[in-house]
This record gives sequence, structure tokens and C-alpha cells, in this order.
Amino acid sequence: MSVFSCILRRNSILSLLFVLLFSVANAQEEPMPEFDEHQTENQKEFNASEVIIHHVLDDHIWHLFDGHYGTIYLPVIVYSSEKGLDVFSSHHFYDEHHNVVEYNGYKLEHNHILLAGTEKAVLDLSITKNVAMLLINATLLILVFLAVAKGYKKNQGKAPSGIQSFFEPIIVFVRDEVVKPNIGHHYEKFLPYLLTLFFFILFGNLLGLLPGAGNLTGNIAVTVTLAALTFIITNVSGNKGYWSHIFWTPGVPLPLRLVILPVEILGLFTKPISLTIRLFVAITAGHIVMLSLICLTFIFGSIWVGFGSSLILLFISLIELLVAGIQAYVFTLFTSLYIGMAIADHDHH
Repeated sequence: MSVFSCILRRNSILSLLFVLLFSVANAQEEPMPEFDEHQTENQKEFNASEVIIHHVLDDHIWHLFDGHYGTIYLPVIVYSSEKGLDVFSSHHFYDEHHNVVEYNGYKLEHNHILLAGTEKAVLDLSITKNVAMLLINATLLILVFLAVAKGYKKNQGKAPSGIQSFFEPIIVFVRDEVVKPNIGHHYEKFLPYLLTLFFFILFGNLLGLLPGAGNLTGNIAVTVTLAALTFIITNVSGNKGYWSHIFWTPGVPLPLRLVILPVEILGLFTKPISLTIRLFVAITAGHIVMLSLICLTFIFGSIWVGFGSSLILLFISLIELLVAGIQAYVFTLFTSLYIGMAIADHDHH
């Protein structure tokens, strides 16, 4: 875990900056209400759950901060048998007061696009906030590791320098402490996938802590996809011993085997499910806790509550930096373990 403590130390100053920016961004998004005797009860109410859910869930628009110029209207790409393929900006779903309106025969309900006048859903291929975060994450990964690869070529036979010197210890850690011990002598075949998996989750977790960022790795569709890739690679790579252990272990009495077989088959699917839920819950829970602390300022309307919650938020943010690394490590570790179990030599005596 020394690598992650190193990351935590290097990012302690950045984390403070992130917390301050995050607090300012959310304060701008939900301004402090000024209470007076002329306000109605609805005007006095601050809906913290709405603010939190809006940040955690996906959306067709991206709020960076309050105001017209702080909102990015993302492209909507929809297909239906009635209207065919349509491409337009999500800006058309909102009027000048930011109320949701129908556009071109489509309506937006609870962030789902339906055909107007019906409840029929369309095939939604839109670039949503999380899809945009996914593209940003992938682009950043490509740029960073092209630079690392260039460093390896340039410094061949020499000590690493620049960005290579930062990422090389992490790459060596994943290879020697995670992948190699769990997979064995066939580890090189799976190392590219496992390194990609580790850094994709790590970058996604860290980017999600930035002010106004999307909740990429806290989106269950993303975690399901990552777990499904692990499930496919594990079972496609499984050898004869792996499958015989699941379906028919020699020496086990038939009645007992019939009892164990459903459990073994169920175990094939519980592994990716556990990977999915673990990453999804850990990241989403962290975002909810941080946003809840920010919302305390507006709920109580007190500068002292805001100061106290900001101090706690700083501590939680440092923990979230550590959790970002731990969750990438754990997902990669269990994936390596599952693959190693699938390709290991099963000797039965």
C-alpha cells in the first residue's frame, strides 16, 4: 500500500484545492437562501436530496456552476421506429426559465427520453454527462501512457524521468504485487488488460472528486461493464481443470455433487456481481457523504456549521483520495485472483 500512501502525500495540497473549489461550485449552484417574514415555506426549503441525487445520477446536461455559461448542453442522439434517427442539443428540452419542455416530438421525463404523447421509450445513444466523463477519462489515459511509453523509449537503459518516473512504481507494483502472485507464470498474457483496468478505475475515481465532475465509476452501468469483461475473460480462459471442478469433481459422491453443482454455477455469477456492487457502492457513498456535508451549510444557514463541515469535508476528501486507489487495487486484485483460479493446474489425488 506504500504506492497509494505516496499518491496521497503528493496530492494533499491538490485535495485541499479540490475541496475549496468543490464547495464554491456547489455554493454557486445552490445559493444561500435569505430568510425573511415575506418568504413562503417553499422558498425557505432547501432540498438537499435533490442536490445530491442530481450530482450522483447521470444527466443530459452538465452543470459546472450556476448560470447560463456554466451549463454544457450535451448532444442528444435518439432512434425510434416512428421517427428514425434524430440528433439535436439537449438545450431544446429547456426554456429560458430552465423548465423542461417537449421538442420535436420528444419529451424528457426523469432523465429518460420518450416519444411525446406516449410512454414509449426510444433508443437513447446520447452523449450524457457520464459518457462525456468516460471519453475524458479514456483520452487522458491515452495521452498519459503515450507519454510514459515515449519516456521508456527515450530513457532505455537509463533511470526513468518525468512522468515515467511517477507511473513506473505503480505499474511495477500492480505487476509484481497484484498480477504475478495471483496468476502465475502466464501473467504476461493478462497484464495489459489488468493494467488498463487498474488505471481506468483509478483515473475515473480521482476525476470524480473534481468540482462539477460526473460520477463515472459510481455509475452501475460502468461497473457492470467492467465486471462483465472480467467475467468473460475469466471463463473464456478457464482450463479443463477449472470447468471439471465446477461441473464434475472426481471422487465426490453423486448425491453430494448434485447438491454442490447449483452452488458452483451460482458462484460463477456472484463474483462479477460482487465486483460490480463493491465499486459502485464505495464511490457513490463517498460522493453522497461529501455532498451531505456541503448541504449542511445551507440546511442550517450558519457560517459556523459551514466552517465545521468544511473541516470534516477536508478530512473525508483525503480519505476519498485513498479510497480511489484502494478500489482500483481491490478490483484488479480480485480480477487477477479469478483469472488465476481459472487457469491454474488443478491436480486431484
